[in-house]
Amino acid sequence: MALSQSLQQKLLQKLSPQQIQLMKLLQVPTANLEERIKEEMEENPALEAAEEDQHTSDGEVVDDFAEDTEEDFEAESSEDEYDNIDISEYLGDDDDVADYRLKDENYPETDEKQALPFRVENTFHEYLLEQLRMLHLSEKERKIAEQIVGSIDDDGYLRREFSAIADDLAFRQNITASEEEIASLVKQIQKFDPAGIGALDLKQCLLLQLERKKEEGYDVDTTIRILTSYFDEFTKKHYEKIQKGLNLTDEDLKNAINQIIRLNPKPGGNVGETQIGESYIIPDFFIHNNNNKLELTLNSKNAPDLRVSEGYRDMLKEYDRGSKKDKRQKEAVIFIKQKIDAAKWFIDAIKQRQNTLYTTMHAIMDYQQDFFLTGDETMLKPMILKDIAERTALDISTVSRVANSKFVQTEFGTYRLKFFFSESLSTDSGEEVSTREVKKILSDMVEGESKKKPLSDERLTESLQQKGYNIARRTVAKYREQLNIPVARLRKQL
Repeated sequence: MALSQSLQQKLLQKLSPQQIQLMKLLQVPTANLEERIKEEMEENPALEAAEEDQHTSDGEVVDDFAEDTEEDFEAESSEDEYDNIDISEYLGDDDDVADYRLKDENYPETDEKQALPFRVENTFHEYLLEQLRMLHLSEKERKIAEQIVGSIDDDGYLRREFSAIADDLAFRQNITASEEEIASLVKQIQKFDPAGIGALDLKQCLLLQLERKKEEGYDVDTTIRILTSYFDEFTKKHYEKIQKGLNLTDEDLKNAINQIIRLNPKPGGNVGETQIGESYIIPDFFIHNNNNKLELTLNSKNAPDLRVSEGYRDMLKEYDRGSKKDKRQKEAVIFIKQKIDAAKWFIDAIKQRQNTLYTTMHAIMDYQQDFFLTGDETMLKPMILKDIAERTALDISTVSRVANSKFVQTEFGTYRLKFFFSESLSTDSGEEVSTREVKKILSDMVEGESKKKPLSDERLTESLQQKGYNIARRTVAKYREQLNIPVARLRKQL
């Protein structure tokens, strides 16, 4: 086979390191931006916060470089670079870099140093271990019990097989435990607070809670009989079968249902340390209604005051003033220039992030102005990523990065930006409405229905069509599932 050479022209699009850095920064929510900046400052000493007045002595970096070997720099630098170092652009009094400010003076100062309210609590498993210490157990039993507690998941269930726990004890702690020993200790742990902890499944979890109520003097015998003998029928709301099988009156069944719905299906969910991201949301944007004029501001934490270290600039000036410029000094200067450039790129990326966030949110605010003025979800317009991308001249992927992890605080509540994006549905008049509007109406219809005769998907579809929405029954079923609304049979109440 003959070899041949040919010229080819290809058009390739590649992201620069700076663009990649910006894309990554866009995904960082305000709550994590401070930590990300801190990481960058730790990696790059040429970057610092403007309020800090840190100057590195001229000799420190040069001394550090004197300890390195020549091979450390040969891979990155060439002889040409050593002979043609231009540091003039780094030596001027560049106020834009030294005093690089990204903060708008209009941002409220109160947000600047606002402390987050952290909860100081024991974790769920620590809470169980505290109760475990109150039991009189042998050393072996205590280690087995600790293994059991460690196997309980965050919902409070012990979903791990006893045989698997026995294997863990044998392999990890060299403890031989029978399934009977484990089962005996599980029964003791199931008496811990909160009631229902350590259950093997939902049925046992509910029964453990009822047994605790019985010990406290509550009349729950009928309810225990229902869950013991007719658990599957109860979950499927086959009430007639339960009444017939246990010879119950409507009142007996209604009382039992009320007792069951007051039980906690996830007893571990309300105990111990809560994730900060779930408990506290830090808004990225604030929208204020000033006499029917919407005003948008960024959380001031998005506008950090960063600058290039003056100490690094001074080191370059010292080099420029010196007469003897050997190879090692030039290598040090190249390193310093790299760090200063990286600091400039990061500061610029932070500024671009700030501008991109503001531009994107402003476009969303303008597009959904009716909602931000009224708080009425039915006023939301159909809006997809492409709509905002076209208005801002940004790429769809950029808009997506902004929308995926950001929150906006309004006078009606705090919303994730993804909340405002929805597809469209046409009405009889040909008008396009947001699918979120249809979901809101669907939710209101279910909320207002008679629980003795809940509306079927067919009935819901007919009602929506009567209101002028062109919608199929399968679409109603899809929206109902997205709203976590069960089928009509499971919504039925006595």
